Amino acid sequence: MPFSLIKGTFHVVGYSPDGDSIRFRADDRKHWNLLGGPPVRLNAREHAQLRIEAIDTLETHYEDHHQPLPLANQALLFLLDELGIKEVQFNEAGTKVISAQDGTPGYILSRRTEKNHRPVAFVFAGAADEADGAQVFLRPKRLEHSVNYKSALAGLAYPTYYTGLFPDLRKKITAAVAQARQAGRGVWPEDRTTQGFTVSSLASVTDENVILPKLFRRIVSFMGQGGGIEGFKDYLADNPDPVLALKTGHFTNLDTFVEVTGNEVKLTVEPEGLVFIEK
Repeated sequence: MPFSLIKGTFHVVGYSPDGDSIRFRADDRKHWNLLGGPPVRLNAREHAQLRIEAIDTLETHYEDHHQPLPLANQALLFLLDELGIKEVQFNEAGTKVISAQDGTPGYILSRRTEKNHRPVAFVFAGAADEADGAQVFLRPKRLEHSVNYKSALAGLAYPTYYTGLFPDLRKKITAAVAQARQAGRGVWPEDRTTQGFTVSSLASVTDENVILPKLFRRIVSFMGQGGGIEGFKDYLADNPDPVLALKTGHFTNLDTFVEVTGNEVKLTVEPEGLVFIEK
């Protein structure tokens, strides 16, 4: 099944981007109608928030919390550099871009939007040979030119897969992750997701331990502004994240692969071994 190629420009001024989140303005807004799913949500500047496919970078801001900022900010700066966005200035809190040389050209390959009206996209800088709005079959070799793949290869993004991602593209990202992990790039020397980590307070995941962002978000949503990790496994079971375990082919929920012993938490399978089912 082909992807729709949509040309446009990338924008950060007035926004709070992170390593897997950026705004995009289509050159021809009619091309948003090529995508399946809920209609794309545009703001007054005709900017759409993209969901960058297959990767998840450390959070710079999530419910007023962040993950360890040196690596989170490194992922953001990598994204901006790949898209040619220069001279980026943030507000004093470091939470919003107040000026930048943005509006840089590029294109996305997308087939659909998700429940929050965001195009699920592979993101590319520069020009495409095909016409705007063309239907394109995305091959693994071309994927190497995407920001998605480059972020994974740099070790600055965790693999986070959802249904709808073709197996050959998923395997290509997984291979990039394996290279980054073996080479000790980016997050991987500090990653504690499957080794286990102690959660004595929120600071354990906001400042101390580098972990899969999806797991971080679930911990933050459970703990709120305080409290302990006791009961987290039950919380996951009561708020299920349906997944497909690639190794066994079984459909289950995320809590199956989360182990909580006292205040120690770990994921019992590598992130690339799971495919999340779109809700």
